[in-house]
Amino acid sequence: MKSVEEQFKVLMRGVDYGDDVTKRNMEEELRDRLKADRPLKVYLGVDPTSPDLHLGHIVPIQKLKQFQDLGHEITFLIGDFTGRVGDPSGQSKTRPMLTDEELKVNAKTYTDQVFRILDERRTRVEFNSTWLSKLTFEDVIKLASSFTVAQFLERDYFRRRFDKGEAIHLQEFLYCLMQGYDAIQLETDVQIGGVDQLFNLLIGRELQRAVGQKPQIAITLPLLVGTDGTMKMSKSYGNAIGLWEQPGEMYGKVMSIPDHIMINYFTLLTDMPLEEIEAIEKDLGSEKLHPRDAKMRLAREIVAKFQGEDKVAEAEEAFVSVFQKRELPEDMPQVAVPREWVEGGVNVIELVMETNQVPSTSEARRLIQQGGLKIDGEKVASIDETVKPSDGTVIRMGKRRFAQVRVKE
Repeated sequence: MKSVEEQFKVLMRGVDYGDDVTKRNMEEELRDRLKADRPLKVYLGVDPTSPDLHLGHIVPIQKLKQFQDLGHEITFLIGDFTGRVGDPSGQSKTRPMLTDEELKVNAKTYTDQVFRILDERRTRVEFNSTWLSKLTFEDVIKLASSFTVAQFLERDYFRRRFDKGEAIHLQEFLYCLMQGYDAIQLETDVQIGGVDQLFNLLIGRELQRAVGQKPQIAITLPLLVGTDGTMKMSKSYGNAIGLWEQPGEMYGKVMSIPDHIMINYFTLLTDMPLEEIEAIEKDLGSEKLHPRDAKMRLAREIVAKFQGEDKVAEAEEAFVSVFQKRELPEDMPQVAVPREWVEGGVNVIELVMETNQVPSTSEARRLIQQGGLKIDGEKVASIDETVKPSDGTVIRMGKRRFAQVRVKE
């Protein structure tokens, strides 16, 4: 293993608590734990609430990967039980509960994608239904006895809703206890999460103390801002960069982010040395470096990391062709459609799904509702619209996804 200070520098990169006292305490505890010169037990819990991962999800997974690369024992925890309730952190209302089938489908997609980053052979995967489903009502009462309602209402996301007279369901308090119980079961040294989950991670510390375990160290990271430059990255906001996207699409979306969030992306999503990132920031400030050139470097780094080095040139060429030269791609994917669609028409969602450029019908609806679908240059206004594609019709989905129609003989 590397020295304590070498590990510490890597592991605290990008970490944010929103509170200096907590930061100092966690830093001190992490140093002490690293001095034990043994692999730490580290975990990240993810509730499979949507089918696909985007770069915002990747930020804490990257931190888990850093622990793995330093020789620590990591667990990727699928919150198939907590996912039924939904994490209240940062939410203005109670989340809808997901079905078991939805959670299973999403969990499978998560694990398929996460091993593009983590080493599958050295990653322990757990499902928290394994232990949470076995708790008795007496067990839950014992867990709850460690806290007061007042402690929960001190949290901003509960306090704001309480002050507005909005409903706060007991299940939301229980969610925090369930996540804390995960830490007990995994006997964890370190838990990773978003800065909005700090309260949940601290709950885990208290529950560990209550059962005689050494409290875990909380490592929390800032929420990645989406391509709009203001809201956190989310598919529902239409500002996400999906891990599943084509290299050219990913490259182009990175190029579309506002200049002021570039350094944040360099820090949280790349493996570039901090000294190099600081030099880029300095050169941008002095106008020695053009923002476009810095952003192209960022796009190359991100595509190489998540799609592979061999995809970078292809992605960059596609971006230059479509955006800098304002040309349609020469190698647009071809979509074969039946002749009856040409003669009788087809619903736009069915046509989009036939291209295999959009992962789900809900994503296709969102694309159309946000004005992102054009057929032969004409914007499609409604998800109910019927179109009659012809041979050579160009379908444009967003700014960077294209397909061309070929009519089946």
